[in-house]
Parts: sequence; structure tokens; C-alpha cells
Amino acid sequence: MPHLSPTELIIILVIVLAIFGAGKLSTLGGALGKGVKDFRAAMGGDDKNAGKDGGSSELQAAKVSEPTGTSQEGSDQEA
Repeated sequence: MPHLSPTELIIILVIVLAIFGAGKLSTLGGALGKGVKDFRAAMGGDDKNAGKDGGSSELQAAKVSEPTGTSQEGSDQEA
């Protein structure tokens, strides 16, 4: 993967700013940030909760209840 130098990044940012304008760019950035936040919340990696519980989100994920039986076991009980 090619690396971008700081000069190339500045040129790209200037072009994007010229195309979209400052107002539209801030709106797009806000929408992108909200999308990332919603995605993390849906995946269970919400940053707000991770800081409060001291990293016990992994423990909460490990406490997922196991199924009481499979469909195959259920059919054996019925027969």
C-alpha cells in the first residue's frame, strides 16, 4: 500500500474542501461520526460504557447464556 506524504494529504484536503465547501464538509463529518457511533453501539463496543465498567465488557460477553438443548435433543424427548 502506498504511503501518503503530509504534502499529498494537504493537497487532497484542499481539493475536497474546494469541492464540498466548509459547511457541507462539517455536515458530512458529523454524519460519518454519528454512523460510526451507531455502528459501535450496535456491535456492543460503545465507548461510553467501556470507560465506566473498567473493561468488563469482555466479561459481559462471556456471560452469554448457553442454550438449554438443541433441536435434536428436543426431538429425542418428544419421541
